[in-house]
Amino acid sequence: MAATPAASGARQAWRRLRARPAAVVSAGVLVLLVVLALAAPLLAALEGQDANSYHDSLVDSARGGVPLGSFGGVSGDHWLGVEPGTGRDLFVRVLYGARISLLVAVGATVVQVVIGVAVGLAAGLGNRFLDSLLSRITDVMIALPMLVLAIALTAVVPADFPRPLLLILVIGLLNWGGTSRIVRAQTLTLKQLDFVAAARLGGSGRWRVARRELLPSLAAPVITYAAILLPSNIVIEASLSFLGVGVKPPTPSWGQMLSTAQTWFRADPMYVLLPAGLLFVTVLAFTVLGDAVRTALDPREASRLRIGTRKSRKMSRETAS
Repeated sequence: MAATPAASGARQAWRRLRARPAAVVSAGVLVLLVVLALAAPLLAALEGQDANSYHDSLVDSARGGVPLGSFGGVSGDHWLGVEPGTGRDLFVRVLYGARISLLVAVGATVVQVVIGVAVGLAAGLGNRFLDSLLSRITDVMIALPMLVLAIALTAVVPADFPRPLLLILVIGLLNWGGTSRIVRAQTLTLKQLDFVAAARLGGSGRWRVARRELLPSLAAPVITYAAILLPSNIVIEASLSFLGVGVKPPTPSWGQMLSTAQTWFRADPMYVLLPAGLLFVTVLAFTVLGDAVRTALDPREASRLRIGTRKSRKMSRETAS
């Protein structure tokens, strides 16, 4: 049975993605991070620690809560040392912090994509009035100071509301404008093509065409943009937690750990470098993978890269000779 054009295109994109070493390494880093985050309870039990338990005996109260021992209290019981002031285990808190960061980033991205695709499709397929109305709403959403509004909204919501869910809703509901604009532009282009006209002539309604014809064609740009949104949402969650309006202590989050570490940075830079380094590596891996996905899903981009690579190799050979 012959493969469909969509399946053939997906296989070609997968081959192009696997051919990029940076993408493979980034994907491996992210898979390892996800596995460690999911296995956080198991690893915590293996180390015999808990994310939120105080260990006052592990810090020197006379010196303001500095951890006892070398390298921040690193030992067989505490593989990355302990947190200043509280003696909480850093290894376990970093893993649980990864769970929060990834959960909020993925959840917010899903909310952004769902709203953005729905609004963009409605604007692109609707009449002139609906298109103009939804486009102006999208412009307003893009122009809003998202981080300032997120801080205000998270600050006024009751404290007993689940903070990860609150962050998902706030980030997702305030940051879907870019997705909507991309989907609208693609929809306006696609609905002029022959396969959409043939579907309309065949008796398909406007929204049936959107579901059966347009959505599959929009998958590539939407997936590409979602891969770009993920690292951005990780940074936003870390920023809100750092400013004290994200997850609340003692729940661990990389941003909240960075905020706590400000006091202890001079005593031991590790308290800042550990969550900051993991945040940097995660955002970099998502960014590199997102760029690779964009290239893999766009044959023209892949062709330009191949041509550029051949020219570079030819110039190198000519220079060497």
